[in-house]
Amino acid sequence: MIYRRRRLRSTSVPSGFYRFEGSGDRMIFGAGDSDMIRLRDESGKEWRGSAECTGGSTIRYIFRDSNGNILSGISDGDGILLRDEHGNVWRGFID
Repeated sequence: MIYRRRRLRSTSVPSGFYRFEGSGDRMIFGAGDSDMIRLRDESGKEWRGSAECTGGSTIRYIFRDSNGNILSGISDGDGILLRDEHGNVWRGFID
């Protein structure tokens, strides 16, 4: 009997340089390797986070700073959309 070897779908998170732009002059940027990501905002605050594949091409992101603030969002392959507790939105991408 001949068996085919099935390829598993890639569950890796893209790595590279992350860049997000919010309203006004607000920016968040940084680098990430696999599922560990470090970002900095325009005031120098560091955000640490992770990314998790949720199925298909959707990736869920969550970031926390040292004060306990949270940024979270999703990516559908075209771009990344993050939102904080105050309703501020950042749109970004990975280089």
